Order: sequence, then structure tokens, then C-alpha cells
Amino acid sequence: MRQMTQPTQLLAARPPKISYAEFLQWDGENQHVEWVNGEVVEMAPVGDVHQNLGRWLISLLTFFVDQHQLGVIRYEPFQMKTGPDLPGRAPDILFVANRNLKRLRTNHLDGPADLVIEIISPGSGATDRGDKYYEYERGGVREYWLLDPRRKQAEFYHLGRDGVYHLIPLDDGIFRSLVLKGLWLQIQWLWAKPLPPTPEIWNKWQRKR
Repeated sequence: MRQMTQPTQLLAARPPKISYAEFLQWDGENQHVEWVNGEVVEMAPVGDVHQNLGRWLISLLTFFVDQHQLGVIRYEPFQMKTGPDLPGRAPDILFVANRNLKRLRTNHLDGPADLVIEIISPGSGATDRGDKYYEYERGGVREYWLLDPRRKQAEFYHLGRDGVYHLIPLDDGIFRSLVLKGLWLQIQWLWAKPLPPTPEIWNKWQRKR
């Protein structure tokens, strides 16, 4: 029988509180967990719709970011800790601009990403819309996308100079990022079945730069 890894042992035993440094030292792989108030918190399971949308967005954003040499894309389970007294989260997708690459560590981001995307699963809505919304706002994440495939709802927030998230208005069903200048999405693309081929979107971006 394969020996149980340290992360699985800790989860099964429901250990006392541990530090974030200890949390980051786990040697297990693909742990779908986050660190909140010193405790290991399991994240909601994700399904095919979540996975397909996430993969599609990673492909699109990676192309755009690499083409314009803007920074780097990371995705869950890569960790982000926006502040010393804030939880360690594993956003579905995050973008770090070149000027903030110094925040990157081997297995986590020590500080806020410039853009965070959370795809809402049936069991994650309260956390994504509640706790994470306020944590990312307080921690300084400049742009936050909340995507709910089940309800076909997309919300995009930008951190204002007042330190508060403000909803980014759509332009006739099109979202234009304030962090990734020149990146735009037709909201209907997010819910299409199948999702539009990524080369098709890349070509649209090339023609409408």
C-alpha cells in the first residue's frame, strides 16, 4: 500500500493550527487546499465545465501575456498570500505584471496578483463572492473576475484609488480589461458550448488591437 503523504495525513487528522511556512513545506502534489487562519481548508470540487473554462482562459491569457511580454500567468494550486495577516489562497488563475515579478517565490506569490480569476463552482460561491472578494480587495489585487458558468454570470471588478472594488461596466456585451490593456472578451464566449477555438479569438485580437 502506498504510504500516505504528509498533506493527506494532516488533513485526515485535522491537525492543530500550523504556520503558513509549514503549509508551504508540504511535499504532496495537487493538494486542492488553502490556508485560512492557520488551518488547512479543503476547496470545493470542480467539474468539467469549470475545468474547460479554466483551461480555455489559461490558453487565451497566456497567449496575450506572452505575446506582449507583460508578465506571467499562474493557476491553481499555485498559492497567493496578499498580506501578512491574510489567508493563503489558490486562485483558479492569476496574472503578475513584470513590475511585480519580485513577488514570485518557488511555490507561491508573496503579495497580490495584478489580476485574479475565480470560476465559481456549486460549492464555492459564498467563498468566492464573500471572503475572497474582501480579502483580494484588502490585499490589493487590482482586478478580480468572478465567473459563474452555472448561472451564466460574469462580474469584473477593478480596485479604485479608494481601495474599494468597483464593477467594470460592459460595452455592448464586451468586457475590456483595465489591467491587461487591449484584452477584450465577448461575454457570450464564456458560456458557449463548445467554447470558441482559441486561435479564432487570437485572430480577433490581432485584427482589433
